[in-house]
Amino acid sequence: QVQLVESGGGLVQPGGSLRLSCAASGLTLRYYSIGWFRQAPGKGREGVTCISASDGSTYSADSVKGRFTISRDNAKNTMYLQMSSLKPEDTAVYYCATRPTRGCDLTSTAGYDYWGQGTQVTVSS
Repeated sequence: QVQLVESGGGLVQPGGSLRLSCAASGLTLRYYSIGWFRQAPGKGREGVTCISASDGSTYSADSVKGRFTISRDNAKNTMYLQMSSLKPEDTAVYYCATRPTRGCDLTSTAGYDYWGQGTQVTVSS
């Protein structure tokens, strides 16, 4: 049984930092493209950042470039999202996901087969 278990969300002040974790079981993350998505109240789920399985290339949405970093620890079978310089507009439920293809895609949730349960990130003073 595949499970992605997220942790690390919470309340943070604008300008602060958080690190989200996504621990995988039942699959080996290094063989998958992996991504982080988020969904704010009343909005659709949007791609934030991802790593392609083919060559380890990373891609990020323009809104988070230079502030968010995705990484993967193969030994721990865990993926991370390091978020810094957080803004109120980053407030959302954040989800990790896996895609069994060589390339990742931030424009659509299609092709991502396993998802974490989501973790709330609230940026507010």
